[in-house]
Parts: sequence; C-alpha cells; structure tokens
Amino acid sequence: MLGDILLINDMHKEAAEAICVHVLENLATKEERYRYIVGISGESGSGKSELSHALGKALKSHHIRVKVVHTDNYYKIQPLLREEWRRNKGFDMIGQDEYDWVKIQKTIRDYKEEQETMMPCVDLIPEQVDKLLVDFEKIDLLIVDGLYAIKAPDIDLRIFIDLTYHETKINQIIRMKEAMTDFRLNILEREHQAVRALRPMADMIINKAYQFKRPEEVEEDE
Repeated sequence: MLGDILLINDMHKEAAEAICVHVLENLATKEERYRYIVGISGESGSGKSELSHALGKALKSHHIRVKVVHTDNYYKIQPLLREEWRRNKGFDMIGQDEYDWVKIQKTIRDYKEEQETMMPCVDLIPEQVDKLLVDFEKIDLLIVDGLYAIKAPDIDLRIFIDLTYHETKINQIIRMKEAMTDFRLNILEREHQAVRALRPMADMIINKAYQFKRPEEVEEDE
C-alpha cells in the first residue's frame, strides 16, 4: 500500500533473519529457478508488513530479488466504499470472502509463470486503487502478506504471527490507517475470529516474543 507507515524495529529484523535462514535451507533443496512463495498472516497491527519488508531486505543481501504482495490491496470493495458496504451488509460478511481471491490467484500464477502482471495498489492518502505493472521474470521470490494470506494457493512456507489485535493496539493507533471507533473495534473482533481460524495452516509461528518457531514448539512453551 502506498502511504502506509512501517514501524520496523529489531524484533522484526531478528525474526526476518531466522526466516531467511529457513528459506535459504529450503531453496537449497529445490531445482534452479524454483518459484518459492512465503505467506505471512496475522491480525491488524501484528507486524505483517514490517516483517515482510525486513524479510525482503534479508533475502536481498543473499542476492535474491523479492516482491511483496500485500493482499489488503485485493479487497473486492474499494476503500472509500468499504465502511458503508460493511454497515449495510453487517458484521457477518467481514472475513476472507472480502478478498478477491481470483485476482490473488492470478497474481500468484503470473509469478509462477514469470509473466508481467497488473497488480492493484491502494494509495492510502486519496484512498483509491491504482494499478502497478510488475515484471515477475525479474523476481526470484514472492512474499504474500495480509490477514488471510496463508490461505492463498501454492505457498511454500506459511507463517502466522500469533498476536491478537488487543496486544497490538498501540501499533494500530500509531499507524492510524482507520479511526479507532466502536465500529472499527467490532470489525477487528470479526477479523480476529477469521484470522485465528487460519492458525492450524501455519508451518511456522511468530510467537508473542516475536520468535520464529514451529507450532509444536509454541505449544510446548505455553
């Protein structure tokens, strides 16, 4: 998203370095030019964009060209119309089906086939959806992030950030992509339920201390 505020700190960089090592080990077992995809999901304010950016930078230091796809650019309803749509349709409509999965799948397919593609890109200042032309032939690895990103097809490494919107409230306030009204809090609660349902799909977990672990290791810690 254009105009988004990233709050990258040492915990994001350290988690990204651990993920980078894991990805490099996986890539070493793949054939040349394998089209690897990392998916990162988590609730609002959990650091998905920050972790994606930090991971992209970490991989770049190993001469791997990375493109980050923010699935929040793929909502069916445009930003200026989304609040009214949600008010009219009700909270039960909030969740995975708000994404245009057909477009997400096309972007992933174009990456797999090393094709040019036209991606949506939300500019947060005018709240409009622009179009971004991307040449995937020049990209070595794709990072797909977003609330429900690990539900996307063909992902090699699914990462879930295990923080709830209650625990990330300060980040949401600082970033202020949306005003923190009662309506917004109700949306966050509905998203919380939908995102938590994806946790069993994760190959790896970023725990509450922002450490990169296997799901069974997190369960042992708890």
